[in-house]
Amino acid sequence: MAQRTVPTPVVPVPDASKVPSSQAEIKLSFAPLVKQTAPSVVNVYAARQVRPQRSPFADDPFFGQFFGERFERRPRVESSLGSGVIVDPKGLIVTNNHVIEGADEVKIALADGREFESDVLLKDAKVDLAVLKVRGDNTFPVLALADSDALEIGDLVLAIGNPFGIGQTVTNGIVSALARTHIGVNDFGFFIQTDAAINPGNSGGALIDMKGQLVGINTAIFSRSGGSNGIGFAIPSNMVRAFVSAAQSGGRFERPFIGASFMPVTPDIAEALGLQRPTGALIQSVIEDGPAAKAGLKAGDVILSMDGFPIDNPDALGYRLATAGIGKAVDLDVLSGGASRRSLSLTLTSAPEVPARDQRTLSGRTPLAGATVENLSPKVAGELELPQDLTGVVVADVERGSYAARFGLKPKDIILAVNGDEISDTASLEAALSEGARGWRFDIERDGQRLTQVVR
Repeated sequence: MAQRTVPTPVVPVPDASKVPSSQAEIKLSFAPLVKQTAPSVVNVYAARQVRPQRSPFADDPFFGQFFGERFERRPRVESSLGSGVIVDPKGLIVTNNHVIEGADEVKIALADGREFESDVLLKDAKVDLAVLKVRGDNTFPVLALADSDALEIGDLVLAIGNPFGIGQTVTNGIVSALARTHIGVNDFGFFIQTDAAINPGNSGGALIDMKGQLVGINTAIFSRSGGSNGIGFAIPSNMVRAFVSAAQSGGRFERPFIGASFMPVTPDIAEALGLQRPTGALIQSVIEDGPAAKAGLKAGDVILSMDGFPIDNPDALGYRLATAGIGKAVDLDVLSGGASRRSLSLTLTSAPEVPARDQRTLSGRTPLAGATVENLSPKVAGELELPQDLTGVVVADVERGSYAARFGLKPKDIILAVNGDEISDTASLEAALSEGARGWRFDIERDGQRLTQVVR
């Protein structure tokens, strides 16, 4: 009997030169994906001059006679290293604000070794993002921004950056969690958590998905040793998109004005409202004639979702509002009176600057000389991260070494009264100080507490 031969099945071999497009191909190598995306991730070098403190004997004529200029210390230069991502072919780069904060000079270096000077177009400490613009006319490879709302826990991601200044490095991992809050990085708590190794120097680098798109800007790690423990956090790309759009329009990154204050829903509140679990943003107060009031929102209402996205806490609501942008109408799902649920539309607007800020820098021989003060409005309060229903005169800045600095005045202090006279605006404050006095009594609100300070 003739022996029958069974043909061996032919298994197709994936093309190693293309970006992996299936789970089977991903298991082979990330190399094609890295080749595609790594040129768009840069190193960011920030330098700042730090002036040393003067010696207490520097102005003394006796010691100056013998030691001359040895008391005069030269400024020293501090440098920091981070990463950045090119998001526009004309040279727009996104990084973290803390990477370039206080820098006098910022340089970027590409993966191919080229270096360029850059300028800071926009920065915001609250969201910890900054946008740089490379000087000159050049064309650069870019990373496309993904929809970070499409991410799911368990998705594969790569982190690309320059940890410890050793050069561009790629690590891989998965999305460990979404919408992380209260991690102590910034006030916009809505982070992607990943176990891809992120170390010092990775800040501002790219977190990319398997399509080679940017899903987040690596920002922080949870670590007791300073190294990676497998818990890293990235700012979602949808927040990055909104921030870059503000930089491209030449404005500042502005949060929508709602005209309401919020608090989390605790387990006790959830039980009282008939909710199965603590979720939502509970409205504490509503500003009269503000957008929230005009939309029909009231104190005690709970916002459960916005445009179909669940709102688990006030941080989630703040994120959704910020990424939606000024001028957009959003749909809210609201629980009212602990029983009925209703839908309403809210139009997002800019915070009003009423009254006008009328910024003034105080002078003369008074304890407040050297302080810059402004009239409080919802816009000014939002910029200073204060409750937007506050009124009066707020300290915006204090000049170093001034009388106000020695007096202990701090930014965000609200000046309530001078020598018993209430202060309603910057003009009345300046008038009260110009009258002069043998002694001064100031009533100041700081962090919600009223303080009285006397100077004789």
